[in-house]
Amino acid sequence: MPDDIGPWLSANAVPLTTLSADGPLDELQPLRGPLDGVRILGMGESTHGTREFFRLKHRLLRFLVLEMGCTALAMEASESAARAVDAYVHGGPGDAARLLDRLGFWTWRTEEILDMVEWMREHNRTAPVTEQVSFVGVDPQRCADSVAVLREFLGKVAPERDGTDLLDVLAEARPGSRPDPGQQLRFAAEDLAVFLDSHREEFARRTTADAADEAVWHAGALARAADLVTRPLRAENAEESALAVRDRHMAEAVTSLVATTGGRIAVWGHNGHVATGTYANGVPSLGSRLRQRHGDAYYALGLLFGKGAFRARRGDDLEGDAVAHRVGRGGRTVESRFAAAVRGDYLVDFRAADPGSAAGRWLRAPHHQRSFGSNVPRLTYRFHVAPLVPAQEYDGIAFVARSTCSRPLPPLRGSDRGPRAA
Repeated sequence: MPDDIGPWLSANAVPLTTLSADGPLDELQPLRGPLDGVRILGMGESTHGTREFFRLKHRLLRFLVLEMGCTALAMEASESAARAVDAYVHGGPGDAARLLDRLGFWTWRTEEILDMVEWMREHNRTAPVTEQVSFVGVDPQRCADSVAVLREFLGKVAPERDGTDLLDVLAEARPGSRPDPGQQLRFAAEDLAVFLDSHREEFARRTTADAADEAVWHAGALARAADLVTRPLRAENAEESALAVRDRHMAEAVTSLVATTGGRIAVWGHNGHVATGTYANGVPSLGSRLRQRHGDAYYALGLLFGKGAFRARRGDDLEGDAVAHRVGRGGRTVESRFAAAVRGDYLVDFRAADPGSAAGRWLRAPHHQRSFGSNVPRLTYRFHVAPLVPAQEYDGIAFVARSTCSRPLPPLRGSDRGPRAA
């Protein structure tokens, strides 16, 4: 197939003169047309450790909140621990760096995410209630905060229900770490949720209505976490794997936000989750579920880069520091083609391409893209690519010419640390 995407990109790319989080919002005004009628904007990233991605997504969030009525940021982060971050951005107590640490993901313990959270708090300080923005975690893993809330609540209202190891097990369990076809752990967690809900009014009188409601919510979060940790990481039926269950719960969390939040919703996650296809050998992504449920009201924006450095952990190391990894122009990847077609940083809307044109056919043909997770192979990561049909998996892209490493926050001391990082 002729490589005819270059002229179309040159004509349709929206240039970005800066990737700064506080950059001018007028450069983003061309997004108004493509996002008209869009309720959910998925903001992806091909690495979890690129500073420019984080700063650009912060800027996109500012645009969505200030110009397009966005009222929630749904983050690929612990739904349990994100409750405290949300309270903080709405003026509550705490130290933002410690709250980010409790999210349990090294990827979000960065200067860039801290700047975004502080901006959300400052915005909410003066914005009318209907224009404030919430921070919502949608990932069911990392439920130590829910365990802490329930342990304290049960100690007050039903200490006999804290006699099992359910809470201790779930506080530290990882996805797929306790495979159990019978899912006894999930049933125990669901039983606790039913118990608390059925006694909600009684327990509200003994504590407060807010405390009882919060306990019921956290018990539901434990049930979702238990569903995740008891599934195998890989399964013959991809829908039964921990990876698929994770994306399904994240999609359900976003859909719940649609039902309860009046404004637009920004979703922050890896390209693999945000894209509308599958990943990891057939796992239906968060984005594919949102497309199926919400149609064109969901817009998947992939973030790609040309060359440079990013942070990731090495190999299978789940506890060590993320370090710099470097890659060149990308060989025969879409990134290489996008970099050659338009110099610099830019946005482009794939929905604007006529499917019958040369560009439309190119965007609907199979290609390859770079994709790096929170961990990458020690030696072969430079050659790590994933199949891609651009216009089938993304509605548009933001292209960053050069990636640099995200900037980690200083480490916290022992007792200040949250749950172990993912």
